[in-house]
Amino acid sequence: MTDDYGQVIDLGNLCGGNSSGVLQTKIVRRDANIPVVEVTFNGTRTFEMLLDTGASGTAITPQMAKALGVLPEGTVLVDTAAGRIRVFRGRVNSIATGGIVANNLFVTIHPSLPIGLLGQDLFGNYDVTIRKDVVEFAPRQQ
Repeated sequence: MTDDYGQVIDLGNLCGGNSSGVLQTKIVRRDANIPVVEVTFNGTRTFEMLLDTGASGTAITPQMAKALGVLPEGTVLVDTAAGRIRVFRGRVNSIATGGIVANNLFVTIHPSLPIGLLGQDLFGNYDVTIRKDVVEFAPRQQ
């Protein structure tokens, strides 16, 4: 809200803010009804990724790895819907979406993925609610 002079009026003390600590990220589209959200790596590069609630870790495409300068640091075996495969893994400084940030994480680099998968290594400490247009992340009570 603005006053007669165009100055922004903060009504937070009247209405209260989001004191529940729930964070949100916008669903930009859906792919096979799976939410696609924007994810920022290393504070600089943003990519659309599938929010994969069944993935323990984050997986990126070779194109994403190249754009981010992620260098392979060995290989790992991962279980996928198509079976167990060996993929490269590398490290990123940070992954962020909707106000959640995780630092110094390994990501796997999957040669057959058309789009990256955002996994539990980012949002595993949150209760996730998928709504029509947003995904909500509520911090878990310890």
